[in-house]
Amino acid sequence: MQTTATHPDLDGASVLITGGGSGIGAALTEGFLRQGARVAFLGRSDASAFVGEMEEATGNRPLFLQADITDIPALERAVAQAAEAHGPVRVLVNNAANDQRHATLETDESFWDWSQAINLKAQFFAAKAVIPGMQAPGGGSIVQVTSISYMMGNAGYPVYTTANSGLNGMVRSLAREFGPYGIRVNALAPGWVLTEKQLEMWADEASLKAHMDRQCLKEHLKPADMVGPCLFLASDASRMMTGQALVVDGGVVVTG
Repeated sequence: MQTTATHPDLDGASVLITGGGSGIGAALTEGFLRQGARVAFLGRSDASAFVGEMEEATGNRPLFLQADITDIPALERAVAQAAEAHGPVRVLVNNAANDQRHATLETDESFWDWSQAINLKAQFFAAKAVIPGMQAPGGGSIVQVTSISYMMGNAGYPVYTTANSGLNGMVRSLAREFGPYGIRVNALAPGWVLTEKQLEMWADEASLKAHMDRQCLKEHLKPADMVGPCLFLASDASRMMTGQALVVDGGVVVTG
C-alpha cells in the first residue's frame, strides 16, 4: 500500500464499497481500513480469506456481504446490513463494474441488458439505498468509479462506454438533487489500471505500448494509485466539491 494522506473524519466512518474484494476495490477497502473506517464491502465470490488478510494487515476487520449487485433487492438488503453493523452509510464507493469486450454488430439485447445492469443500473440503486441514511445526519459522500474509456471514444466495448457516460449524468443530477442535504456525489475516472484481471485478459504488449504512448506520465497505473484520490473525494478534504469527475489516468485525456 502506497503512503496516503490521513483523513481524520474517515476514522470510524461507515463505508460501503461495491466490488471491494478484488482489483481496484480491494485496494480501496484496504485504504479505508487504514484510515480507521468501518468498512463493509460487497462481492459475488466468497472473500473470507481477503477479510482475514485485511484484518492482519491493518488491524481493522472489514465486513464482507456476499451479493450480486444486479439483484436489486439483494443489493438493498446488503446496504441495510452494512448500516445495521456500522451505522448509516456515510461513504458509498460504487466501484463494481464489468468491462467485458464486445463488438457492436455481435451485441444482442440480452448482453446489453446484462452490461447496463452491472455498469449503470446497480450504481443508481445503490445510491438510492444509502441516500436516506445520509439525509438524516446531514450529509455523506458518494464516489462513483467510472473510467476514461468513454472520454477516449474507445472501441471494443461500446455498451460499457455508454454506461460510463451515463454515470456522469447520474453523478451530476444526484449532486444537484441532494446537495441541499449535504450529500456530495463525485466521479473518480481511472485510466487503464493494471489489475490482475486486466493483465490476464487484455493487457497484451502492443496494447500496453499504444496506451503508454498516450500517457504523459510514463508509468502504468496500479490499483493503489486510486486510493488517495478516492479517500480525498470521500473525506472532508473535498467538502465543497460535488458533481465533478476526478480523472486519474497518468495524463491521457484532458478536462476543462
